[in-house]
Amino acid sequence: MTLIIKSGGAAVFHHWQEAFAEAAPELPVRLWSDPTVDPADIRYAMVWDPEPGRLAQFPNLKLIIGSGAGVERIVSDPHLPAHVPLLRMTTPETAQIMGEYVCWAVLSLMRRIPQILADNAVRRFDETLVGDTAADTRVGIMGLGALGARAAEMLVALGFPVAGWSTRPKAIPGVASFVGDAALPGFLARSDIVVCLLPLTPATTGILRAETLALLPRGAGVVNAGRGPHVVQPDLIAALDSGHLRGAVLDVFPVEPLPPDDPAWAHPAIITTPHVASFGSRRVRARHVGRLIAAFEAGEDLPGRYDPARGY
Repeated sequence: MTLIIKSGGAAVFHHWQEAFAEAAPELPVRLWSDPTVDPADIRYAMVWDPEPGRLAQFPNLKLIIGSGAGVERIVSDPHLPAHVPLLRMTTPETAQIMGEYVCWAVLSLMRRIPQILADNAVRRFDETLVGDTAADTRVGIMGLGALGARAAEMLVALGFPVAGWSTRPKAIPGVASFVGDAALPGFLARSDIVVCLLPLTPATTGILRAETLALLPRGAGVVNAGRGPHVVQPDLIAALDSGHLRGAVLDVFPVEPLPPDDPAWAHPAIITTPHVASFGSRRVRARHVGRLIAAFEAGEDLPGRYDPARGY
């Protein structure tokens, strides 16, 4: 019944121990790098970026749980045990935090905050930068999973006209649903601000590139809080420099930490944040993992299960 953890490293493992002692006191937890761990004792693993082949070394492994919403660093392991269920970390807390970030980012683009910050740097006082209103700013959310759905609900409550684009129909009050590749051009054409919260798959890599960015209305904005490779950054910067796009808020990047010489740092129309859009406290995640393991042992349906056919 032992859970092995690779999330945050040895320096914070005692925090995980404290969280699981409270949330699931009957569950032994061990550190991923502990050399005294007997692989045969491990039944569960909570990981973020395991070394390729390591999970396959636990012969009695029954369940893998990602310590974050994305699992691309787990499924990239060519030796990942295919028979072991893999679950994404999806909690109401992380959805709420992502929703708060998306609302802040959308409001920042709507109210011209990138331009205002650029003016602040050169002490320019421009009273014309009044921005728009929510009712006149159409927001499109790419990806309506748990995080996207909560962000959509919060934006609707703020008065934005909201649409979502997903691979399957989603019914969210007040949110127009666009489904599948054929609907993408129409979805982008009605999005004054587009928010990317998609999972990273071969199909979504580079989905915001020159051809698709050109489908957005002139003066549109982009928020990427999904994964860095969703956006082809040179194409985004070209669209900003040409004036087709007005601003962007980026929380994720193809290379992280963002290199000091990356042009996103200094671009006057881009606000960068250091991959902080959504996070979950260890306490909440420990409770969630404890519930997942109990549900698994009881033979119940498991939320957030990774589907290899869909890639998320």
